[in-house]
Amino acid sequence: MTRLQQRLDALRSAGRKGLVPFVTAGDPSLAATVPVMHALAQAGADVIELGVPFSDPMADGPVIQRSSERALARGAGLGYVLNCVRDFRAKDADTPVVLMGYLNPVEIRGAAAFAAEAASAGVDGMLLVDLPPEEAEVYRLAFAQHGLALISLASPTTPQARLQRLCEQADGYLYYVTYAGVTGASQLDVGDAARHLADVRAMAKIPVFAGFGIRDAASAAAMAAHADGVVVGSALVSALDGSGDADEAASRASGFLCPLREALDGGAALA
Repeated sequence: MTRLQQRLDALRSAGRKGLVPFVTAGDPSLAATVPVMHALAQAGADVIELGVPFSDPMADGPVIQRSSERALARGAGLGYVLNCVRDFRAKDADTPVVLMGYLNPVEIRGAAAFAAEAASAGVDGMLLVDLPPEEAEVYRLAFAQHGLALISLASPTTPQARLQRLCEQADGYLYYVTYAGVTGASQLDVGDAARHLADVRAMAKIPVFAGFGIRDAASAAAMAAHADGVVVGSALVSALDGSGDADEAASRASGFLCPLREALDGGAALA
């Protein structure tokens, strides 16, 4: 059983909601990425989504776009990202790491070569934002041979037939985008998302994690009431922006995530 599946099974057995923070590798600095990852794990992250910087992150809003640009300017390519995972694994063999990015850097290497390299580094899954499900099978098969989950995305505008296909194909967890738009917007409608989530969870055979628009403990708890877990990205990336050094970045990461963990576990006031 893979590390990711073990974590998801443990959440289900304990009746706990999953918490998945996203950070861009290489931002707020090259030296901060691994300390931030450790801080997030210690603060209660169940899975860490590590963003692979890309020059044209079309699904991302300005916060993550700018973080990706900063990271690329520092030289944070895919090799650096995989080295970060290797360094993280030296002290943390348990917390699953899912890379989130775009198809081009993977396609350049080839699905099989990328999967082998990523698995060797300690990666547990990959979320490719611009990979259509109709073209995903070659990647899914190559990833599966190396124990990597190919995480699928669904949204309120996903047609029913495609949604059915996504739910049948999905590995690990299904990432449900709560609204039609880019990351970091402030248009989350919990009631509308809840209605869609009920349908998706009825179709899916795996956990459904909701992302986009989750900014704090209150929004995390509100959305987690209708999902198996939540993903938080832009608000965390914003909280890390401008950190003076790696220690400060790690402290900010922990300070941001702890209230969300407490809220999901029912231990924090949400007023």
